Amino acid sequence: MTATRTYSKTTYMALCGLFAALMAICSFISIPLGFTPVPVNLATLGVFLAGGLLGKKYGTIALTVYVLLGAVGVPVFAGFRGGLSVLAGPTGGYIIGYIAAAFLVGFLIEKLIPKAGEAAASRSAGKEILVCVIAMIVGLFACYLLGTAWFMISTHTGVWASLVSCIFPFLPGDALKIAAGAILVQKLRKMI
Repeated sequence: MTATRTYSKTTYMALCGLFAALMAICSFISIPLGFTPVPVNLATLGVFLAGGLLGKKYGTIALTVYVLLGAVGVPVFAGFRGGLSVLAGPTGGYIIGYIAAAFLVGFLIEKLIPKAGEAAASRSAGKEILVCVIAMIVGLFACYLLGTAWFMISTHTGVWASLVSCIFPFLPGDALKIAAGAILVQKLRKMI
């Protein structure tokens, strides 16, 4: 039986800072698409890892720190950009959606996967990965919902055109990020 690790608040705050930095790195790795202002990047993978590994409270704090850093002008968003103009622009809803996604991923994983030492017999890698996948799909849906709603408002674009520009092209890549994120969370969660 493995004992559950408890860290000090200072350690959790340091982890929040590390995950905010991870988000910046994941956002820098981006590919702009000519037909939409929304770039392909690894930011959602960072969101899944923050929520899955830090939990709802500290995952949310990490993503809030990331968004606040960008809001005050630190170039942590895709394309080495920062400032309130990015949050007010067409991709701002997705960036705010990262916070909701991290919370939901953390909340669902905390509720549905027993901690180390709790109900060890009911723990299986396959079940944990499935829970992680479901949690990440729910988190991604929240991010898509907030982001696409803001995109529609800020660009005066209809629902179908917004879906074609902001959701459909990203589904295959996000499916790969969910698969990678679920495996990483299942493997690393025991260590954190």
